[in-house]
Amino acid sequence: MTPAQHRSIPLKIAIYALMTALGAVFIFPFLFMLASSLKSNDAIFADLASLRAVLPIGALTGENYVHAFARGHIGHYLANSVVITGVTVALGLVVNSLAAFALARLEWRGKQAVLTVLAVLLVVPFEAISVPLMQLVAKLPGLSLGVDGLVLTRSWLDTLYVQILPFIANAFSIFLFYQFFRDIPKDFDEAAYVDGATPLQVYRHVIVPSSLPVFATVTILQALAMWNQYLWPLITVPGEAARPLMIGMEQFFGARRTAWGEVMAYASLITVPVLAAFIFFQRWFVRSVIGSGVKG
Repeated sequence: MTPAQHRSIPLKIAIYALMTALGAVFIFPFLFMLASSLKSNDAIFADLASLRAVLPIGALTGENYVHAFARGHIGHYLANSVVITGVTVALGLVVNSLAAFALARLEWRGKQAVLTVLAVLLVVPFEAISVPLMQLVAKLPGLSLGVDGLVLTRSWLDTLYVQILPFIANAFSIFLFYQFFRDIPKDFDEAAYVDGATPLQVYRHVIVPSSLPVFATVTILQALAMWNQYLWPLITVPGEAARPLMIGMEQFFGARRTAWGEVMAYASLITVPVLAAFIFFQRWFVRSVIGSGVKG
C-alpha cells in the first residue's frame, strides 16, 4: 500500500462515518413511525426517552391497523389514490414522451417557441395557478358513474378525473425526456427512415427501447408527486367518494380523539407501499442504465 493510500484511509473513514450519521438522521422518523404503529398510546409516550421509541419491542399490538382500516376508510381512499396515480403515470409517460420526441427528434416550425414556453412553465409554481385552474375545471362538464349508469355533470369537481387530467402533461417530465432523447445519436433515426419507418415507428422501436432509464426516472418522480398530492384534492374534492389517501389522513386525524398509534399505522400504510415501489424502480433503473448502453 502506497503512502497516498495510507493517508486516504482516515478520510474514507470520516466520509463513511458522516454518511452513516446522515443516514441515521433520515431513517429515524421512519423507524419511529413503524415502531409506534405497533404500540399503544401509553407505550409510545413511555418509550420516548429511550431508543425503544424506534424499536418494535415491548407490548406490541396490531389493533392500530385494524382500527385504521375500520374507522379511516383506508381501503376506499387507497383505491382512489392507486387509480389516480396509476392512470396519471401511465398516460403521462405516453403523452410527455411523445411531446419530447417531437421536440428533440423532429424538425417543425415553432419548435423553439414551444421550448421557450416549456422553460417558462418549469419555474411557475403550481400554487400560482391552482385557483384559476380550479375555477376553470368547476365549469367544465363531465361524466359521473351513477346508479343509472353514466350521468352528465356540470363540473369536474369532486371526481377522480379532476385529479388526473390536469397532471398528465407535465413540463418537467417533458424536459427530462427531451434532454435524454436529444443525446441519442440521430443515426438510428436515419437508418430507420431509410428502411421506410414512420416517426411513430421510430419512437416505438428506436427511442423507447433506448430510453428505459428516463422512463423509470419519470415514473418514480411522477408517481411520488401524484401519490402525495394534497393542495389540489383539498380544494377540488369536498366529498368522500373521490378523496385520496392524503386528504383522508387529515380527516382521520382531526375527526376523533388523537390516538397516535392509529395515526402512525395510517401513515405507515401510506408510506410503505410507496417506499417499496421506489426501491423496486430504483433497482430496475440501474439495470436499465447498464443494459441500454446507447446514450452517448
